[in-house]
Amino acid sequence: MRDLALGGGGLVILGSLGFKIFKSPDGKTIKAISVNFEKCAGCRTCEMACSAFNHREIIDGEEVFGLGNPNLSNIKVFHYNPDVDVPSTCAICPDPPCIEACVISPDLITGRKALYRDSETMVIKNDIERCIGCMQCAKACSTLRGGVIIPNPETHKPERMCQLCNGDPQCVKHCPFGALEYIEIADDRDLKNLAPSKIAEKLMEQWYNYNV
Repeated sequence: MRDLALGGGGLVILGSLGFKIFKSPDGKTIKAISVNFEKCAGCRTCEMACSAFNHREIIDGEEVFGLGNPNLSNIKVFHYNPDVDVPSTCAICPDPPCIEACVISPDLITGRKALYRDSETMVIKNDIERCIGCMQCAKACSTLRGGVIIPNPETHKPERMCQLCNGDPQCVKHCPFGALEYIEIADDRDLKNLAPSKIAEKLMEQWYNYNV
């Protein structure tokens, strides 16, 4: 039996047999990044791969991968003592509280608020033109899902929502230990909606018999 955790929502799937798959309200299957904590070494390669892919540079007129600054990554690895590493990224929640908290009225044509779910990839996106930078989405995520949305320090508009690298997540592709997977979200899970620190507490208790 294996332990898998999903992003900022703290989703852990116990085992791989007989689980129901999460679907969006319109019936589409939702896929997201998962973590096998027992394999994660906290190396932060995922952060560099994510940042390099999503923050590219133009050199001599050619677009190339960026420097891989981990501070710009959409996935963040939290380290705890006793030794527990908790990668955290957008859980692409089936019931995203960030979208619910968005104060912008739905568009009459698209039905979208400023923050919305992409109909093809199912990721959470932000319409920069309509967003007013109220940060309510970030507050909702922080309260209910672990806080993966980070407002831009100047515009206060939401950033760091995982976009799954157009269906080929670079964090999964470059993880040297195979700790990350891109899978369909299972419905029968543990540690749902916990912040990284709370996930760490559960793992400390399980691995080290350590009570925080």
